[in-house]
Amino acid sequence: MRARDKVAVSALRATLAALDNAEAVPVDEAELRGVALEQSPVGAGATEAVRCELSESGVVDVVRAEAAERLEVAAQLTAPAHADRAARLREEAAILLRFLDDPGTA
Repeated sequence: MRARDKVAVSALRATLAALDNAEAVPVDEAELRGVALEQSPVGAGATEAVRCELSESGVVDVVRAEAAERLEVAAQLTAPAHADRAARLREEAAILLRFLDDPGTA
């Protein structure tokens, strides 16, 4: 990362965001409608909830899904004008898969 590898940084930032989203607390549709204002929780931290914790296999699944999504989009970019973007997506996918194949590189 010290070499400022922009492709790797981009792939890892997006994947960390996907992992963050996967650990978010699911919100029930009924909770979105809520209750009357006077019945709502009050005080510091009253609406906070403990985040979900992904298992190792859950993390691997998210990373594989991120890599697969990049490869799928790259396959759809067939126009010559999009060749650079497709190559970058394939490179990002390769970086993510490399982290799964060799966890010691992290």
